[in-house]
Amino acid sequence: MQNQKILEHKINIKFKNKKLLSLSLIHKSFDLLSNNEKLEFLGDRVLALVLSKKLFNLYPYESEGNLDKKFASLVNRKTCLKISKNLELEKFLILGNTYKKNSKIEDKILSDACEALIGAIYLDSGYKVVEGFILKFWNDEIKKSGKIEIDSKTKLQEYSLKRFQKLPIYKVLVYKGPQHIPSYKVSVKIYGSKFFFGVGNSKKIAEHDAAKKLLKDLKIK
Repeated sequence: MQNQKILEHKINIKFKNKKLLSLSLIHKSFDLLSNNEKLEFLGDRVLALVLSKKLFNLYPYESEGNLDKKFASLVNRKTCLKISKNLELEKFLILGNTYKKNSKIEDKILSDACEALIGAIYLDSGYKVVEGFILKFWNDEIKKSGKIEIDSKTKLQEYSLKRFQKLPIYKVLVYKGPQHIPSYKVSVKIYGSKFFFGVGNSKKIAEHDAAKKLLKDLKIK
């Protein structure tokens, strides 16, 4: 285990309460009662708040569904593990004898430690400092989140709001067939456009189909 001052230098945060930093690095295999599990619980919620706020501000016209996809890509275990490895947290963890003998540390232990560290930073230094830490170390992942595929209905809404400050207008024209296999025909138009039509076995699918055709006419991919 390396000196925790090195970790403070890595994250550019000096802890006022060193015990909090130590606790964030203690795995339950070392101490069943005093370990990083509760800090991990807190850090998970703090991480979610910071990244939710960032995505909300970064993508003002994005649908809730697409924001949720971007959010999931940022807070999953794989991403937390990547940040943990970037910080080399495995060098600072306080583990029981089982792990000392085994050089391989489980991915879950590393990702949990990352969230525990976030919880410790929040308790020691407050929201602004932990927000700065998260946005710095998640910066590349946040940029990647912008490349997640956006559905046609959301794209059309973004375009219409940015260009005309008006939402697209959808209208169900036809609903037929039995309840278990319905068929919808929907129209959509934006300011200054003609009507475009979509079909599908749900209203949502028909709306996406119509939006896709309008986007194609606008030459928006």
